[in-house]
Amino acid sequence: MSPKITTELLKQLRQVMKSPKYVQEPVQAYIVPSGDAHQSEYIAPCDCRRAFISGFDGSAGTAIVTEQHAAMWTDGRYFLQAAHQMDNNWTLMKMGLKDTPTQEDWLVSVLPEGSKVGVDPFIIPADQWKRMSKALRSAGHDLVPVKENLIDMIWTDCPQRPCKPLITLDLSYTGVSWRDKIVALRSKMAERKVLWFVVTALDEVAWLFNLRGSDVEYNPVFFAYAVIGMNTIRLFIDGDRMTDPAVREHLQLDSTLDPEFKIQVMPYGSILSELQAVGAGLSPKEKVWLSDKASYALTEAIPKAYRYLTPYTPICIAKAVKNASETEGMRRAHIKDAVALCELFNWLEKEVPKGTVTEIIAADKAEEFRSQQKDFVELSFGTISSTGPNGAIIHYKPVPETNRTLSVNEIYLLDSGAQYKDGTTDVTRTMHFGTPSAYEKECFTYVLKGHIAVSAAIFPNGTKGHLLDSFARSALWDCGLDYLHGTGHGVGSFLNVHEGPCGISYKTFADEPLEAGMIVSDEPGYYEDGSFGIRIENVVLVIPAETKYNFKNRGSLTFEPLTLVPIQTKMIDVNLLTQKECNWVNDYHQKCREVIGAELERQGRHEALRWLIQETEPLIRVQ
Repeated sequence: MSPKITTELLKQLRQVMKSPKYVQEPVQAYIVPSGDAHQSEYIAPCDCRRAFISGFDGSAGTAIVTEQHAAMWTDGRYFLQAAHQMDNNWTLMKMGLKDTPTQEDWLVSVLPEGSKVGVDPFIIPADQWKRMSKALRSAGHDLVPVKENLIDMIWTDCPQRPCKPLITLDLSYTGVSWRDKIVALRSKMAERKVLWFVVTALDEVAWLFNLRGSDVEYNPVFFAYAVIGMNTIRLFIDGDRMTDPAVREHLQLDSTLDPEFKIQVMPYGSILSELQAVGAGLSPKEKVWLSDKASYALTEAIPKAYRYLTPYTPICIAKAVKNASETEGMRRAHIKDAVALCELFNWLEKEVPKGTVTEIIAADKAEEFRSQQKDFVELSFGTISSTGPNGAIIHYKPVPETNRTLSVNEIYLLDSGAQYKDGTTDVTRTMHFGTPSAYEKECFTYVLKGHIAVSAAIFPNGTKGHLLDSFARSALWDCGLDYLHGTGHGVGSFLNVHEGPCGISYKTFADEPLEAGMIVSDEPGYYEDGSFGIRIENVVLVIPAETKYNFKNRGSLTFEPLTLVPIQTKMIDVNLLTQKECNWVNDYHQKCREVIGAELERQGRHEALRWLIQETEPLIRVQ
């Protein structure tokens, strides 16, 4: 993969950083975050500004350009990818390593005295602005909002913002009507004595109104904001999609509703002026509730005394705890997904030895099998189909320049998922189509031990996910190994494949406690640069656990795997497993055989069924 040549682009950006046409006064540094105006992780092509200026297109990273330097901060998932995609104009800042400076410290070290650091106020979250502004101010610099996005000024062929049709979801999928969700939200607002609630995250708008879209690839969301008052609802959205009769009926736009459920539809671009009007009309002690991750621009529209900011919104927390209909939908989605993967792995077993299957062919075949399943909408992220050394690139995506052929001599890692109308999937399996080496089996088994340790964990109600992260690493740590990513993330219900407020990661202590109904991934791994990558990932549901005792009456929780895809037993060194771990694998495989076997039978997929039965033979541990 040849890096993007950025010399000319950086020259143009440095010119607009000084131009009175775009900035009130010159800025000595310009920050390009990776999100959009909704602080989304996955973004539309028109918002890929950091990728445009640098060439690095991973899902997380911040670029900073000064008159002399260009630097990129990203995390361990992307060290290899960023190094491949960026030219030598850029310095890679490896977050999480002890010698890597923070963005603020680096800026202070390279800027001349009294510098101005510019950023688009719609793209930077308020909490990040506050932290950065304070650090820069203490060193004599200023963080300043730049109204025009400077990347847009030099991006001549920037794509249009998408405005695609909406999908309505009925109660059989959502379990709760949008009106009941508004009632629940207003009761949370009343508890906090808040008059207005501003919904800025795209998945929160989609969830609240039981609508889905396709404005962002892999994420069934659409560009919109909402402002909920105690007796008003405003939805800020563009395009003719609100003329669709199904959408009008779903939102009851033409019905004579009680005024508090009447939705006022307003232009997407009018959110700032409308919020400023709300802010100007507040009486003392009246409050407006926003996420502290909302953009600095929208947060500033409300005078400071009237803001009520929280790290997680009540919608974010309600959305994370799946109701019975959502949980059932997620179960159905994972059964369909397992059927598709049994078909795929059966096909790969036959085709890989012929030497004709590349990473891209395997990824396309996975999508083909998934698309045959009922209610399939699209993939839930770009498929990570990686063999041999490409497997060590944690968020690798095969492209023609890097596309390796699968072989019987290398480990193959497939991390993939889909959006079905009834749920979202995300599953990783690592396999060998020949004979794995003793070392590969050893590493795989340590990763498996970590996966089981999380999946089988029993923990008290109120436990935060980050406390479970070291369970997944213990077997690797014992041997001096580790991996540079979190162990798990929340998963949406036909929504974003990564969602807050829960997760299993050492990188944050700000996660919300796990509770029954939450759905997270369990995905430890191990990566040997230049050789192979191993990851084993299931999506798991938090459920109540039965325990012998009940300390302080607080109750316990555990996980139930929703993903039911065999874990390749020939990659396991059974002698490294305890009897309890061995039993876990056998019980898991028995469930795969029963549940997925019945569905394969029902769908008449007999060859894949034979593959499933062969792959779920019990492990026998020699005493």
